[in-house]
Amino acid sequence: MKINQRDIASGVFLIVVAAIGLWLNTEHTMGTARRMGPGYMPWLVFWLQIALGAGAVLVGLASGPEKMPRWKTDEIGAFVGSLVVGFAVWWLLSGTEGFLGTGYNALGVGMLAGFLVLSISPGWRFLGMISASMAIFALLLERFGFFAALAGIIICSCLPERDHTKSPLGVLGLVAFLLALCWFVFIYELDIRVNLWPTA
Repeated sequence: MKINQRDIASGVFLIVVAAIGLWLNTEHTMGTARRMGPGYMPWLVFWLQIALGAGAVLVGLASGPEKMPRWKTDEIGAFVGSLVVGFAVWWLLSGTEGFLGTGYNALGVGMLAGFLVLSISPGWRFLGMISASMAIFALLLERFGFFAALAGIIICSCLPERDHTKSPLGVLGLVAFLLALCWFVFIYELDIRVNLWPTA
C-alpha cells in the first residue's frame, strides 16, 4: 500500500486533540446558530478539525509511501519533559487560590509551560510555540482583554520563524493590522461581547 505515515499521524493527532476539546467543551452552553452560546463556536471548530484530520488520514492512505522519520534524542527528551513539566505545573497550581487556580487557568498555565519546554527542541519548535500562543490567548483574554490576548498570540506565534525575529517592526505592523481587523470583524460587525481592555 502507498501509505504516508506522516499524513496519517498528523490526521490522528488532529482528531485526538479535537476529541479532547469537544469533551472539555461539554460544560459550556451551546445555544443556536442564530444566538450562539459560549460553547457553539469551539464545538464547530473542533468538528471541522475532526473533518480535516479524517481527510488527512484518508489522503495518507494513498499518498505514500513515506515513513515517519525517527525521533532524535533531543526530540524525545523535549516531548517527555513537556509532559512532565505541564502536568507538574497544572497539579501544583490547581490547588491554589486566585487567578492561577480558578477555572481552567491552572490547566492553561500547565499547557503553556509544557509547550514552551517542547519548543526547546528544533524539531518541535513550531508546534510548541504555536500551541503556546493559543494557551497565552486563552489565559490573557478574560482578565487582560481582547487586545492583549490577540497581541500575545500573534507575537508568540511569530517567534519560531527566524525572519520574523529579525524584523520586529514587521511583527508590530502585523499586530496592529490584525488588532484592527479582528476588532472590526468580531467586535464591530459580529458584536461579540468580550472585554477589550484589562479588568480589575
